[in-house]
Amino acid sequence: MGNKKITIQDIRQAKKDHRKIVMVTAYDYPFGLMADEAGVDIVLVGDSLGMVVMGLDGTVEVTMEHMIHHIRAVSRGCKTPLVIGDMPFMSYNTSVRDAIINAGRLMKEGGCDVVKLEGGVDFAPTIEAIVKAGIPVQGHIGLTPQTASALGGFKMQGKDAKAAKRIVDDAKALEDAGVFSMILEAVPAPLGEIVAEAVSVPVIGIGAGSQVDGQVLVTHDMIGLFDKFIPKFVKQYTKIRPTIIEAMKAYKEDVINQGFPAQEHSFNMPDKALEELKKMIQE
Repeated sequence: MGNKKITIQDIRQAKKDHRKIVMVTAYDYPFGLMADEAGVDIVLVGDSLGMVVMGLDGTVEVTMEHMIHHIRAVSRGCKTPLVIGDMPFMSYNTSVRDAIINAGRLMKEGGCDVVKLEGGVDFAPTIEAIVKAGIPVQGHIGLTPQTASALGGFKMQGKDAKAAKRIVDDAKALEDAGVFSMILEAVPAPLGEIVAEAVSVPVIGIGAGSQVDGQVLVTHDMIGLFDKFIPKFVKQYTKIRPTIIEAMKAYKEDVINQGFPAQEHSFNMPDKALEELKKMIQE
């Protein structure tokens, strides 16, 4: 979309123009900067940081403070992409008032452009209230990781017609509530296409087939940095983790064998100053 800051209107226009939207995750300044240089449209600071950065088993333990900290870092690196901040579990579930306050904190203290929250029909009133407060929202339906245990785990959703119809209803409810776009996760590809056609806002898929309006992947999965588990819908474009481990092993051996630091990695001082220092120590 060029070098100017990408806006919500740009993302909406992409769907109208049938141009695929490219979205990745980032959790710190270096990855935000690389996403910016790669020219992606959207950078999501997802609560998936709980797993891929903090080593947690899920996203439930991620707090507002965690999210604000990481959003602030990513935002410094992203000059062009639209930056979306994930609302963590229980930051919007308790009341509409809490949801608006916490969404505002992510924008004011974190610096993101948009907030994202999970849920369909049941959360449409909350989303509508946040949007009316002047805060742009991206929805998230299908597999919703924060409530994965209630859905039977990290499994594909919408397998039968009744379950699939609920997801279509969720998408329409989010559109009516005022989301500018939505993520659709882990559903059959034909359902992904149906949802994308059913709403006028962009539908960005993750494990939702190719006939949606764009794609998002967790960067750590995409580059092979996180290998605790690899979802079926992930394509690894490189495997950087083994390279990093090999570099660390080489460094370890170099230190043990006194190959590092070499002369070119060391600072020197004038001979006269060195002699003077030795005399001062001996006195």
